[in-house]
Amino acid sequence: MAISDIAAYAQLSQADIDAFGAELDTIRRDIEASLGERDAAYIRRTIIFQRTLDVAARLLIAGSRSKVGWLAGAISLAYAKCVENMEIGHNVCHGQWDWMNDPEIHSTTWEWDMVGPSEQWRYSHNYRHHVFSNVLGVDDDLGFGILRMSRDQEWQPQHLVQPVRNFLLAMIFEWGIALHDFYSARDRADTDAAKNQVRRTLRAKIGRQLGKDYVVLPALSLHRWRRTLAANLAANLLRNLWAYVVIFCGHFPDGAEKFTPQTLQEETRPEWYLRQMLGAANFKAGPVLAFSSGNLCYQIEHHLFPDLPSNRLAEVSVRVRDLCDKYGVPYTSGPLTHQYLQTLRTIFKLALPDSGWSGIRTSCRSGIRQMRG
Repeated sequence: MAISDIAAYAQLSQADIDAFGAELDTIRRDIEASLGERDAAYIRRTIIFQRTLDVAARLLIAGSRSKVGWLAGAISLAYAKCVENMEIGHNVCHGQWDWMNDPEIHSTTWEWDMVGPSEQWRYSHNYRHHVFSNVLGVDDDLGFGILRMSRDQEWQPQHLVQPVRNFLLAMIFEWGIALHDFYSARDRADTDAAKNQVRRTLRAKIGRQLGKDYVVLPALSLHRWRRTLAANLAANLLRNLWAYVVIFCGHFPDGAEKFTPQTLQEETRPEWYLRQMLGAANFKAGPVLAFSSGNLCYQIEHHLFPDLPSNRLAEVSVRVRDLCDKYGVPYTSGPLTHQYLQTLRTIFKLALPDSGWSGIRTSCRSGIRQMRG
């Protein structure tokens, strides 16, 4: 059930929560004070690596005459897209590298390799999700509007098909994100002209993205255009699946708590920290898996400090875990497969009403009576 009193749930006094928040502020200040050329070099190397891999993969796809070569190229292209979306695009758009004052690597100028415009994503994700993370009825990312992820959300017959919805969302994840962000931008537009501009922005980005992946690049391959088209489709599918798994494992396994809007009333900064920590989950990863996930294996640390550079989250996690041990605060983490299977179990379980199959029969009878009436 959703948490209404975070202090009571964590069994901490207000003094403890304030001290907990002060120590987290110290961690932030320490990292910010130590940012420098080593960090700037990291993101620049990452961008060079991603772009080099992207070009090499496309050349391999177009030039290879074997199925093995095509498969290697498609997988390499998928990995390049994952790195661009997660370790670069997601983190740059969070403002993690704005301190460099580099106009190319800046949250206001970066446009990522997805159908959704980054400017629409920044508000929906950076503000609606990160500020109000896992608050029922406020955080639009809680189930993305199509999945029931808490028993506090009223069950409806449409939730019976949410395992199918979940599967389809994973397959077309970039489109789900694009529409999710579009609706958020459209709903806050206060004039018809502003709403129309939101639509034009999305349509223009979709046109550019589809044109690049499915028209221009296949055409450049001349008579081998089918190989390029198929590889682009495969790479986008693999990227969608991986991004979906990483995001869901950071927000929906057991231990990632949900909250009622009551928790936002007069919420202090230390209480916000505590809510972020209780509402997120990590998965265990070595350096390669961490890089491949955009360092979102450290989802707890990312939610605590969303604008700190991703390459520093591993060291931050050591201090955060020690702090959790000190104050007795839960620190949710586990193997990637375990975290995803827990998430999948929740999706299937909450597809049914809380009363189980009897609740379905009752809903069916009620619907039949309404139709007859």
